[in-house]
Amino acid sequence: MQKIKNGSCLIAHPTMLDETFFKSIILITHHNEEETIGLVLNNPSKIKLHEIINNLPESDFPVYIGGPVSKNSIHYIHRLGKLIPNCIKISDNLYFGGDFEVVKKLLWNQKINKNQIRFFAGYSGWEANQLENELKEDSWIVNNKIKDLSMLYSNNELWGKIMRRLEKKYAIWSNLPKNPSLN
Repeated sequence: MQKIKNGSCLIAHPTMLDETFFKSIILITHHNEEETIGLVLNNPSKIKLHEIINNLPESDFPVYIGGPVSKNSIHYIHRLGKLIPNCIKISDNLYFGGDFEVVKKLLWNQKINKNQIRFFAGYSGWEANQLENELKEDSWIVNNKIKDLSMLYSNNELWGKIMRRLEKKYAIWSNLPKNPSLN
């Protein structure tokens, strides 16, 4: 079975029918025996951060839909390391969360940009053994080599690009329409 760790990416298998995760790419931010938490990288909303959080400067920082859990909460990943106290290291040069008051100050002083931090409404979560069971059912493809995409703007086209990069058996699926029965 494929090994999950912090920084792994889950790529929705082409046959996954779950509408919430269809063609999703999820960065795993936390993984242990009790739970797994991740953020959907390729589901941008049309909302900007300053539109949903008070006392922030107007900016073009998009908010992505991180998953179906706690959609009213904001989470973020970044490359700022110890510049944001209390953050958690996900992998080399990639961090989760930290002191949001510091993030606010950095935003007001225009000291960070979209290539350094990404914001998410909600998250994706699995309890003990749930994700392992989904992996046994081939719902996900685990990839530990594409986390470099975690800070780049992405949309639903990312899934097809990643599928073309994987083993040849997945390339044929790269242009899969949202509803294959309409083809």
